[in-house]
Amino acid sequence: MVDPISSADLAAVEALLDAEFAGRVQVRLGEVVDVLALPGLVARADGRVTGYVAYRVDDGEAEIAALVVAAGERHAGTGTALVEAVARLARDAGARRLWLVTTNDNVDALRFYQRRGFRLAELHVGAVDEARRLEPAIPAVGDHGIPIRDELVLERPLR
Repeated sequence: MVDPISSADLAAVEALLDAEFAGRVQVRLGEVVDVLALPGLVARADGRVTGYVAYRVDDGEAEIAALVVAAGERHAGTGTALVEAVARLARDAGARRLWLVTTNDNVDALRFYQRRGFRLAELHVGAVDEARRLEPAIPAVGDHGIPIRDELVLERPLR
């Protein structure tokens, strides 16, 4: 079940972001974003929050600012349900493109999004190195031992 986030969900979503996503404050494309300040949707199973997506729709485009699924809930369709819910909302709001930013080390996200129709659209070489000036806690090395250096923009047309 996917619903808009409510004030009753905030603590659970913040805990999920802390556990799985390095917190609610994200830096991408030179901007610091508090993803809990954006519109969001939550996925639930058995009454508990199992996933969250933050998004924004503006000027014919929609951005997925954060997508997180609890570790024990991955590969069960939660992430796909959240992405498709945002795509529907964005289309209904007149957006023609859905986009997001990830980092070069995030091979799991690259696989996930490409399987859902997203394509690589932009490479921002050295962007994470620059982001560390705004958020020094960004690690130098990510999953799979890959140095985190660059930001990648992925996009999917909305028809």
